Amino acid sequence: MFDWKILPSQQFHIPIISIGNLSYGGTGKTPHIEYLIRLLQDKYNIATLSRGYGRSSKGFVLAMEDSNYKEIGDESLQYKQNFENIEVAVDNFRRRGIKILINTIQKLNVILLDDAFQHRYVKPGMSILLTDFRKLYVNDYIIPCGTLREFRGGAKRADIIIVTKTDTVFSPITRRRLTGLIKPKGYQRLYFSYVTYGEKLPVPGIENKINKKRFNTILLFSGIANSYLSQEHLKKYCQELIVLDFPDHHKYTTKDLNKIIEAYNDIFSKNKIIITTEKDAMRLIKTELIKYIKDFPVYYIPIKIKFHKDDAAKFDKQILNYVAKNQKDSRVHKK
Repeated sequence: MFDWKILPSQQFHIPIISIGNLSYGGTGKTPHIEYLIRLLQDKYNIATLSRGYGRSSKGFVLAMEDSNYKEIGDESLQYKQNFENIEVAVDNFRRRGIKILINTIQKLNVILLDDAFQHRYVKPGMSILLTDFRKLYVNDYIIPCGTLREFRGGAKRADIIIVTKTDTVFSPITRRRLTGLIKPKGYQRLYFSYVTYGEKLPVPGIENKINKKRFNTILLFSGIANSYLSQEHLKKYCQELIVLDFPDHHKYTTKDLNKIIEAYNDIFSKNKIIITTEKDAMRLIKTELIKYIKDFPVYYIPIKIKFHKDDAAKFDKQILNYVAKNQKDSRVHKK
């Protein structure tokens, strides 16, 4: 109905960049949003807007310093925790959320829409489509036969396509093969990104801290769509990796934490640690659950994305040019 103009898509005078995917999830939207924030934050006043998946609040919510994941969702809380000088908001109705942000945030220069590729009531000025290197949308099928939310043809709405989670060693042959499979349109730009890992950090509120880098056993628990990259990374730092998987965006309970603690206590070695993802950590901090694990070494591994070779410079230039050219007043930059 959007394609046939039966339902309207609204455009706004402010630069709006949407990041999303055709598949059900797990393509790396959160670290790519954070990449955009780092790219833009020194020059522009930024707001992120998502629906706040899994939150218990309703309507429009602007994140505050003491907000928790129940109010704004885990991804939005992660943005708020990692970036002090941006606005973070959630609203199931993105069009309403954009209007509220424009009317309430002074000198707002750009809005980043998280997971909004299918939210077509808003027509973003720049649309970025992500697809997992190991499960390209061109090889996938509509739910329930596959994991696609909509037909592959929806990719034509993207201005940029990014193949995510590629190997760190990326050959020109692989690039050509993937380009041939995806067949980007003439107006589309295709880029390739990969994940890098930072040093482990204790989940805020944890008192039992460990300085070691290598362990006999690592217990990984996660409630994200795809944890395979985290598993591959952690295997480099232990002899044994034990994995406890929970559903995507899982809301942890005391029963879950008791299961994790029991699994940790059952590990015979003393040289052991509990690791989770940064997004999972957001569902533990600022909640009553922290008290159950504060005496255990519970850490998370922050991640960032990087682009291969010349892709970083080309991607950065494309984004910066779009944002600069579409300012209502080109002089209204962050002071």
